[in-house]
Amino acid sequence: MPSRLLKTLFMLVILSFASSREDGSFVFNGFRGANLSLDGFASVTPDGLLLVTNASSRGVGHAFHPKPFKFKSDTAPGTTLSFSTTFVCAIIPMYSYIRGLGLVFVVSHTTDFSTALPTQYLGLFNFSNNGNASNHVLGIELDTILNAEFQDINDNHVGIDVNSLHSTNSTGAGYYDDSTGALQNMTLASGVAMQIWVDYEGVNMQLNVTMAPVPMAKPNKPLLSSTINLSSVMTDSMYVGFSSTNGLTLTTHCVLGWSFKMNGIAEPLDYAKLPPLPRSDSKHKLQKLAIWLPLASCALALLVVATVVLVVKRRNKYAELLEDWEQEYGPHRFSYKELFRATKGFKDKTLLGSGGFGRVYQGVLPSSNVEVAVKRVSHESRQGMKEFVAEIVSIGQLRHRNIVQLLGYCRRKGELLLVYDYMPNGSLDNFLYDETRPALSWAQRFQIIKGVASGLLYLHQDWEKIVIHRDIKASNVLLDSELNGRLGDFGLARLYDHGTDAHTTHIMGTMGYLAPELAKTGKATTKTDVFAFGAFLLEVACGRRPVEPSAEEPQVLLLDWVLENWKRGTLLATGDPRLAGDIFPVEEMETVLKLGLLCSHPGPDGRPTMRQVMHFLDGDSTMPDLPPAYASIGILSLIQREGLKDYMMSSSSSVSHMFELSGGR
Repeated sequence: MPSRLLKTLFMLVILSFASSREDGSFVFNGFRGANLSLDGFASVTPDGLLLVTNASSRGVGHAFHPKPFKFKSDTAPGTTLSFSTTFVCAIIPMYSYIRGLGLVFVVSHTTDFSTALPTQYLGLFNFSNNGNASNHVLGIELDTILNAEFQDINDNHVGIDVNSLHSTNSTGAGYYDDSTGALQNMTLASGVAMQIWVDYEGVNMQLNVTMAPVPMAKPNKPLLSSTINLSSVMTDSMYVGFSSTNGLTLTTHCVLGWSFKMNGIAEPLDYAKLPPLPRSDSKHKLQKLAIWLPLASCALALLVVATVVLVVKRRNKYAELLEDWEQEYGPHRFSYKELFRATKGFKDKTLLGSGGFGRVYQGVLPSSNVEVAVKRVSHESRQGMKEFVAEIVSIGQLRHRNIVQLLGYCRRKGELLLVYDYMPNGSLDNFLYDETRPALSWAQRFQIIKGVASGLLYLHQDWEKIVIHRDIKASNVLLDSELNGRLGDFGLARLYDHGTDAHTTHIMGTMGYLAPELAKTGKATTKTDVFAFGAFLLEVACGRRPVEPSAEEPQVLLLDWVLENWKRGTLLATGDPRLAGDIFPVEEMETVLKLGLLCSHPGPDGRPTMRQVMHFLDGDSTMPDLPPAYASIGILSLIQREGLKDYMMSSSSSVSHMFELSGGR
């Protein structure tokens, strides 16, 4: 009996170090055998390392303690209890020069994040619920990407998030030296272990975040210190855990040890018991392979030869074009085999649409179950391909809720494949012109317009580079499951640094959306994008295409027709007849129609910037009157004068050339 009792007590002691205790605490010095709630790509290695995401798959991962903790006081209703946690983690990118999205410590009322976008928002939100008070989420983010949508300060910062990825407080990663008081910078995605401490004092509502390299002791001065009332964020029971997503860049986000305590200080971690970090490269595997392959048994030689023959035949089926310069774009490149399987062999039943731009297929990536749209475009020309792919990869770094994310690309023989987030409701023009679909209400149209304007503002002014889309139109605005508008199709896009000029010298885009000055200069600018956006505004409000060659002369060009009605004082008569019976503020439609005319001003200097456009749409600024000079000239006469009439008549289909891979860069 005594020996059995001792064994029982011993087991209780052991379990106390790897599970929840009655005092509301736990400590994991490694996660071997740990009882955690995991989903997505989260897993525990045999060594006891918690991988929230790994560098082999694109997707999201969550890891939570399986039981919630009581975060509300019984004696002082509404008061949030104090808590403390510390964890050792590491962010290990596959390639040192390309960082992943980061890791976030989460306190949440739920562990169900199934509605979160799998490639954005750190696996917590989507662009419709980000910022909602009903989220009940507190996050401490270790953010390794600069996202202008959330006003990130840089691509290497620590932030405090409340129900949103727009941090209430953030600062560059680092720690304050106890001896000098100086801030010592740290690189989050360095591939080395670092320790984070998060302490919340409920009475004073003080939240402190501290970090340091392992095995340094906790610095006296916290990196971040904020007074935050969490009473509306915390429910009575809350879960604690971690979330991350790889997005486009493959990165391992891992946790080595984790300690947590309610109403007290989290127990220190035992560094000696923490599991080792995974290696950030595979050179050691290649070395072993080089040693053992020559020693292979001669008896296997015939089998190897036969296998090689089979592999060569199979690879021919999935053969793709890969040149030396593309090695640096590894994380952004999909294999043709992966896309072939995702789209079920590019079968017609997965076809979403086709046209002058190529064909678009729906697919599901087998490695992550992420739905994607795969566009196949011919690219016979090799000239300029390196620069083009470099721009595609750069555009893949765009992060905005109203922009369809470009996930990557693949090159195979005579075609280029671009991989985008899948939008279940397809393109906006289907809703505008397909009478078998229900008509969009004005409220839906106005929300779509504001969303596209917000995305375009991000491209022109708020991202680290200037992106000129060059093909803004209803067919390139895609709708998600909630009919939110997202600007897509960056096949014609060009980007350049702020303060420099674009070098594009060829007219590219779709007739009806092309600014008149393109006939002279051929140079796309933010102002030519604004012109196209003006045509888009009129298209959405009027339910008519910008160019209708079969229409009667006054209505061939939508812009001229709306302009003529404005001069006659019948502007609202141009509204889409399908909106009849819809009750909405007519001043919103009037604003959109006038703004469409203003953005389509014949002279680029007469057009507003996208920031001014957003102010007009939000009602923060009053729309200026259209200048008298504008009323004296129609766009059709201007096109005739600039020599674009023949081009317009020969390009009356919805798409001109989709890609130009040579020259004009």
